[in-house]
Amino acid sequence: MEKEFNVPPVVFPTGVSASLHHQRRAPAAAPNFQPPRPVASLGPNHNLPFMSFDIDSTRPSSSFSAAPVFTGGNISSGSFEDELPLLDELGINTCQIWRKTLSILNPIRVKTNLHEDADLSGPFLFLLAFGLFQLLAGKFHFGIILGWVTVAALFLYAVFNMLAGRNGNLDLYRCLSLVGYCMLPLVIFSAFSLFLPHRGVLIFAMGAMFALWSTRVCTLLLLELASSAEEHRGLIAYACFLVYTLFSLLVIF
Repeated sequence: MEKEFNVPPVVFPTGVSASLHHQRRAPAAAPNFQPPRPVASLGPNHNLPFMSFDIDSTRPSSSFSAAPVFTGGNISSGSFEDELPLLDELGINTCQIWRKTLSILNPIRVKTNLHEDADLSGPFLFLLAFGLFQLLAGKFHFGIILGWVTVAALFLYAVFNMLAGRNGNLDLYRCLSLVGYCMLPLVIFSAFSLFLPHRGVLIFAMGAMFALWSTRVCTLLLLELASSAEEHRGLIAYACFLVYTLFSLLVIF
């Protein structure tokens, strides 16, 4: 048995029904589509400096590349083989130092022509050896040795030029070089003194002998290389003897 229900009709206002009808019928708005941005090109950019990332270019080369050398405003390539040895760049001539040393060891026939080219490399080595032998004897005299050599060179330079007058041609650099090279006999004496009893007759006799050796060589070199005070040989020899006697007493005491 069917039963009928009377449902009253729903009445909407005119404006509301139109808006609802419009909302139902209006199609959905399409999403705002934006085209993708262009990806930066991975190719070479001509506005930037070129950089290579090839593996082969990073392999170490078998030899060092030559560094550019500026010569007269132009750039030229050099190599390590063309470089001078370190001693030559520093102005140290080992062969010349050895020949000068051998000439000092012969006090009778001293080759004065070898000492025309003055240097301080040989004297520095002799003074260093002298200080090391004194250090082995328990005496730390490095400062005293350098100070005494400087004062001795100034003393001989002043004495020689006063005796020679205006004709004196001995410069301080050469005087310091000669005083340093003539220290070689006293370096030998300081080495022998390590095995001798101190304050004995023997060590005093050896000290006097080596001081006379250095005096003769230094006097001969001064007169030959700066030949302007030949008539004052005795006074120059006396000044040299005083200098090297002080160094021999430094070894003894």
